Formats: sequence, structure tokens, C-alpha cells
Amino acid sequence: MKINITVENIRCGGCTNTITKKLMAIEGVKAVDISVDDQVVTIDADSDSNRALYISTLLALGYPERGSVEGMAALKGKAKSLVSCAIGKVL
Repeated sequence: MKINITVENIRCGGCTNTITKKLMAIEGVKAVDISVDDQVVTIDADSDSNRALYISTLLALGYPERGSVEGMAALKGKAKSLVSCAIGKVL
């Protein structure tokens, strides 16, 4: 089952590496595809039942679902995504 989640803050390959690594560690995830231009994370998983887990994992990394985070929390998410991006480039 393909699950599309539109997120914010994806900037580069470092971001995609970090996101892919974390999501692939979740049981039932078969593949992760990310469009940097569209900022869409597509997860191929056994079922849609873990959607909330995928969204919370992305949020923890600094890639909130578009429209779900506002104000200061959005700024915090952007700062986290910069760190995730840098870590992803190193890995």
C-alpha cells in the first residue's frame, strides 16, 4: 500500500537520506520514495494503519506534515530539519 505524506522543509539528498533511514527502520515499511521538489514522502507499507507513526516520525525529524504545524512550532521544525539534513549528508 502506498501512503503519500506532503511535508515541509525537505531541501536536499541529506534530508532524503535521513528520512529514508528512519522510516525504513519501522516494521512493515517496504520502501520509501521522496520527491524533494514536491516535498512528498511516499511510503510503501504493509498497511495504512501506521500512518500516524510515520507522521510523528517525520515531525520528530523536523519534517512536519504540511498544514499541521504553525507559528513557533514550525520554526522549531525548520531548525530540526536543518540538523537532520546535515546528518544525512554525513551518512
